[in-house]
Amino acid sequence: MKKIAWLLACPLFASPVFSADLMQVYRDALINDPVFAAARASLDAGREKAPQGLSGLLPTLSASGNTAWNDADSNPRNNPELKTRSEYNTHAYQLTLSQPLFRWQNWVAYDQAKLQVAQAEAGFVQARQDLILRVAQAYFDVLNASENLSAVQANKQAIAQQLELAKKSFEVGTATITDTHEAQARFDLVMAQEIAAESELEIRQQALQVLVGKDAGPLAAPRKDAELNPPAPNKLADWVSAAETGSLTVLIQQALAEIAAREVDKQRAGHYPTLDLVANQGRAKSFTSNSIGAVDTDFRNVGLQLNIPLFQGGQVTSRQREAAANRLVAQSGLEAAKRNSALAARQYYLGVTNGLAQVRALKAALVSSQSALESNKLGYEVGVRINIDVLNAENQVYVTRRDLAKATFDTLMAQLRLKAAVGALGDEDVLRINALLVEPGSAPNSFQSRAQ
Repeated sequence: MKKIAWLLACPLFASPVFSADLMQVYRDALINDPVFAAARASLDAGREKAPQGLSGLLPTLSASGNTAWNDADSNPRNNPELKTRSEYNTHAYQLTLSQPLFRWQNWVAYDQAKLQVAQAEAGFVQARQDLILRVAQAYFDVLNASENLSAVQANKQAIAQQLELAKKSFEVGTATITDTHEAQARFDLVMAQEIAAESELEIRQQALQVLVGKDAGPLAAPRKDAELNPPAPNKLADWVSAAETGSLTVLIQQALAEIAAREVDKQRAGHYPTLDLVANQGRAKSFTSNSIGAVDTDFRNVGLQLNIPLFQGGQVTSRQREAAANRLVAQSGLEAAKRNSALAARQYYLGVTNGLAQVRALKAALVSSQSALESNKLGYEVGVRINIDVLNAENQVYVTRRDLAKATFDTLMAQLRLKAAVGALGDEDVLRINALLVEPGSAPNSFQSRAQ
């Protein structure tokens, strides 16, 4: 729980301000995302459990009063001549102070309240981590869709040039009409791909806008020299162990299990006696039937009130059995949370390590694809390659470039999800990834620059 308190108190770290980098988008989402706003309000509500639980241990003070109109007829049977009729008001008020001296269920409820506050704080930190993941995913989805559109447009431009070359070659008799048809077919296909890519980009941009409440504009992309680092520590067992104890899901379920265990004690206390200190002070005004008339009575009393429950129809015992069953439910939920957190740590750890290997392989594949494209272009010019060879080589370059971008974004997301799996994801992780980005328009895109 100390980690939770630190994360709650941790301010936003300073970072270079770009027009729309990941950190800026995250800051906007902190202010504008309605889901996170609801989590913040839930935290405020959850923290009120502490004073509510404490109230059961503190004294209570109440005031009461009454007034009544009295109409009484007195008619003695043996002496009707003494018949009387009285009409009068009576008034009374009192203050009552009650201080619980022994109410074991109230002490248990106070312990539960403190656990509920810890649960609410863990839930808020989890909501903040979820916001980081949602923002990063939406951010990288836009970048990925933009990279895919750029690859399709670059491929379209290359195919258009190849189509024009095929037409000219056919006109001069150095190529067949088949080359022209193949290039035209590829051009028509890439036109359809461009429409789909534009639509996908628009959808991803709208999804990001939902989080930040406005159009984010151009986004910073990974730098050309950005290097992705392996997990630290670079040992799967350490991450699994940390997830089983530090995952926010585990901490929340742990609090629920402890609350359920105390609920058993609370319901068992229904069999225990209670002892309260009670003090009253008040005044009553009444009338008598004799000549005395109105009478004002001031009263004060202090005493102990003992209540011993004997039998309540079996309700207390039934609630105790219910609480015991709910305790088993909470314990099973805690065990499931530990296992799922450990599984998530394994998945995301492998996602990072395998993603790094995939990025390295795709970088090498991109270099090879570019070399193959240049060779096919040269071969086509000297007549040892046909047009379809060039088109295939061009398509391979852009497919590899697109796959490299996606693998990079997926690896960055796996890094964030791995930190979230152990409950350690925070603003510093956003800053770390933000340092890999470059301001829009200040430098060529890392993936595009490698393909040129």
